[in-house]
Amino acid sequence: MPDVLTPELAPATPTSLQRSSLPTWAPLLVGVVALAAAGLVVAAIGGGPAAVVVIATILFAVALPTWSRLVEGQRKAADRLVTTLIWVALGLALIPLASLLWQVVSVGGPELNVKFLTWSMRNVVGAPGGIYHAIIGTLLITATAAVISIPVGLLTAIYLVEYGGTGGLSRGLRFLIDVMTGIPSIVAGLFAYTLFRIIFGPGTQIGFGGGVALSILMIPIVVRSAEEMLKLVPSDLREASYALGVPKWKTIVKVVLPTAAAGIVTGITLAIARVIGETAPLIIICGVTDSVNTNLFHGQMESLPVFIYLSYTQPGLNPDIRQNMAWGAALVLVIIVAALNLVARLAGRLLAPKTGR
Repeated sequence: MPDVLTPELAPATPTSLQRSSLPTWAPLLVGVVALAAAGLVVAAIGGGPAAVVVIATILFAVALPTWSRLVEGQRKAADRLVTTLIWVALGLALIPLASLLWQVVSVGGPELNVKFLTWSMRNVVGAPGGIYHAIIGTLLITATAAVISIPVGLLTAIYLVEYGGTGGLSRGLRFLIDVMTGIPSIVAGLFAYTLFRIIFGPGTQIGFGGGVALSILMIPIVVRSAEEMLKLVPSDLREASYALGVPKWKTIVKVVLPTAAAGIVTGITLAIARVIGETAPLIIICGVTDSVNTNLFHGQMESLPVFIYLSYTQPGLNPDIRQNMAWGAALVLVIIVAALNLVARLAGRLLAPKTGR
């Protein structure tokens, strides 16, 4: 029987499941080329640096996804296009912020000195004064609002998450909180003024009223932030505590609140930063003064937002001096808000639940 010859099969070529990809320096190369091309176009047709940036961005958003589609495929090209659009959106959002910070620092920075921070405007005529009275008023009014808002907001959030469930009272409270979130700040000032007018008589303007007005704006923020943080606490922790015979109130105090403490503190700090710059309610209920007042229950009390507003709208005999002081007060207010945000981040890290073995 003749031998049957079987042809030898060629070795199979391994097939790669992964497409080619652009090098890591590809976006940088495309950006440099786009910037150079935009510069040439602007030099030819005329324009400024803003035109160069706009044209370079458009060229980059077109060139990089096109190159990616030829090499990496349509899905990767779409990913690069969306990533580019996200970075463009971020840049557009940062433009007004960077411009505002530059203006505040460049104009208000030269105003910061010991006299500006430690003097008030009492008996100051012509020469620059200080904002010490406004700083003290801002800190006292904001602290009053925090003392009122934090217990009320935190206890309300605990009720909504731990006790209320989906009942009618909980739904009603959530609706009212949503309505309070959208209340204009001047309405809170009018409410506080009307309340203290009924109690103390017409024309009453005191620092404590400003704290009450700001607390109306602050409470819904505290409730919402604390509620979301309490919802993130795993139910297993509560059930384990109940299984050990721990009462519900003690479980909330010893288990739930410590677990959510980082997020709650962050939300409270951001709520304080939100209301510290309010102007309209403080003009109505706190009034205006050029002296230091540390008594929340007697006399008018100045604040930094009101000082800034009046320095620009009613500069008096020296508009340039008062307007520069307004920029300096604005810089101090920005520094205070930035410090509060920094405190919130540090508190979030320190109070975050420890993980590990």
